Formats: sequence, C-alpha cells, structure tokens
Amino acid sequence: MTELAINGGKPVFEKKIGYGHQYIDDADIQAVVDVLKSDFLTCGPKITEAEAKLCEITGAKHAVLIANGTAALHAAAFAAGISEGDEVITTPITFAASANCALYCGGKPVFADIDPETYNIDPDSIEKCITDKTKAVVAVDFTGQAVNVERIREICDRHNLIFIEDAAHSLGTKYNGKQVGSLADMTEFSFHPVKTCTAGEGGAVTTDDDELYKKLLLFRTHGITRVQDWMDKPSEGGWYYQQIDLGYNYRMTDIQAALLTSQLAKLDMFAARRKELVKRYDEAFNAMPEITVQKEIPQSDTVRHLYIIQLNTEMLKCGRKEVFDALQAEGVGVNVHYIPVYTFPYYQKLGYKMGSCPNAEKLYERIISIPLFYSMTDEDQTKVIEAIKKIIDYYRI
Repeated sequence: MTELAINGGKPVFEKKIGYGHQYIDDADIQAVVDVLKSDFLTCGPKITEAEAKLCEITGAKHAVLIANGTAALHAAAFAAGISEGDEVITTPITFAASANCALYCGGKPVFADIDPETYNIDPDSIEKCITDKTKAVVAVDFTGQAVNVERIREICDRHNLIFIEDAAHSLGTKYNGKQVGSLADMTEFSFHPVKTCTAGEGGAVTTDDDELYKKLLLFRTHGITRVQDWMDKPSEGGWYYQQIDLGYNYRMTDIQAALLTSQLAKLDMFAARRKELVKRYDEAFNAMPEITVQKEIPQSDTVRHLYIIQLNTEMLKCGRKEVFDALQAEGVGVNVHYIPVYTFPYYQKLGYKMGSCPNAEKLYERIISIPLFYSMTDEDQTKVIEAIKKIIDYYRI
C-alpha cells in the first residue's frame, strides 16, 4: 500500500481494471466451435481464409500467418537474410522480440534513439547508426502510431536495406491514407489478447515481394514444401515433399485462425472505440501540466494499442514508482512499456552500454501505460482519469 492509498480512503475502483483486455462475442465463440466440429484443427482452410482477410485489410499481396508475433519477427529476419555479422537497427523502446529477432539469426541489434515527442524511432538516429554491416531496419509502430514511413523508406532505399515494420501495435492504423501492412518490405503483426484483434496467440507477416513470401512460407513449416516448382527434382508421387531449407514449426492452428478472422471483421468497430477513448484521455490530460501526452504525426491515422502518460516529475514531489503504486492501490491496472531493451542484463553481458539512447532512457523513467481497450466503458475511463487527477493533486509541488 502506498501512502496515498493509506490516506486516501476508498479506492476509485472496487474491482481492479486491467490496462488491456480482449473482447470476445458470440460470433467469435461460434467461429471457434465450428472449427472444433470440422475436419481440420490445423493446416486447414481457415489459415488461408484469415490470410486472405489480412490481405484485404492491409492491401498487401501476401500474408503468412505464424504462431505468434515473436515468431513472425524471427521469420521476417530470416527472410531478410540476416546472418552472422549483419547489423539490424531498431528502437530500444519496444518489446525485446524486436531486437531478439536479429540475434536469433546470428545478427546484431543496433539501437537508434527515439523522437522524444512521438516516442517512435528517430530517422536521423537511424541514419547515424548505419555501417557497412547494416542489413535491415526494424521500425516499431510504438503504441499504434505509424513510424515516419517516408523517411525510413528513403533511408532504406538509399542504403539498400530491408525495411521491416513491426506493426504489433498498429493493426488498422493508416499512414497517409494507406493501411499499415503494405508500406514496408515486410510488416509483422501480433494477435496477443491485449492487441486490437486477437487470435489468443498468433502473428503474421505481410509482404508484396514474391521471393520474401516464399521464404516466409518455408520458414513457417520446417523448410519443407510440396510445391514442385520449388523442388530440385521431380516429385516421386502424391506423398512426396522436400526439405529445401532449415525452418521451424511456426504454424498457427485453424482454431486460432477462425477466431482471428471473426475478430478482423470487427476491426473498424474496435478502431472507432479506441479512437474515442484516446480523444477523451487527450482532452483530460492536456489540462494537466504535470502530464505530457504522446504527440501524433499528421501522417498517422492511429488506432492506438496503448495509451501512455508521461509524468513531468519535476512538477511532482515523487517519481514514477510512487504514482504507479498509487494507481495500483486505486484499482487501476497499469504497466510500463517499455524498459529499454539494451538495459537488460542479457544485453549488458553482450557489451551494450547505458547512455547510448538518452531520449529513450529519459522517457522510460517517466512513463506509465493506463487502461485502453474496446470494452472499456465511459464510466471506467472517467474513473481512471479521476484516479490520476487525485494522485497528481496529492503529489503536486
């Protein structure tokens, strides 16, 4: 219990509200039940159906469903040809998988700093990190806001780099009117339960490139194919297949794909509600000088996965931890996204140094993720705002 909770009486929420939560309706349940009663629980027609729906939504030529978002990033790094000695530039303000995918393939993550206002990777910092070993850029649409696609695309084209957009947060977001998923060489999505649409677990990679698509398909299924044109000798019969590369079992099940397809049908509804909630938060917090909200670039029509407040701690009698603990005591489920990746012990053992991305490190010390999800009611949101205001008032200098 914090000092605030001890002195503050009854918490704002009697039952704790989470920072994120899936929304499952009867159509979703029926879609899963129908698969459970069908002939195929995996490797069946629902995979193709969900991939087609993703292509329809994003405008991408190809979509490859994969077991989860991390596996999808691994697949994208593999398809990009990352190998021993290659460098991959990414942001430190992300989940570790955005960097780990380079390590999985023998490459080295290189961390570019963030823009202190948008929290996305800074294109100028990307440019400064490029060496003759750089092979790709993994640019993360942090909280759902699209990165500066035009700048990053130009940098990648000029230096002959693969542009991978980590869109784990940004399903439904548009950049200059075009859906995320068709802007980069490859785009990775995640369908974890706290994301805008869920498959329970799951991920995908979209691309317009036929050769990258082939590599992604092979990587998903052990490097094995039954496609005759991909084999190095004629088929011996209907049973025949060949392993032509080293891949993994990164398949998604039809059960998950059916849930995903049903969820994707509600994407516009999910997006509209998230935008309403973000607008209300922005209006409330813009009136609190102790809080800074994330700046949005005009090119991004954002479907926000996370809502983050940045505490102007110089105006408070406390640091981030006291506010975080006080919110928990008020029944508000909060989190921090993210701890800069290179500060983890594993990365420190690899030789990464503190201070390499000062904007990211400063931001980390001041941010808290607060509740944002489709089924959050206006009353829920009002209570979250009330709790934050109560805590800010208490700790104000």
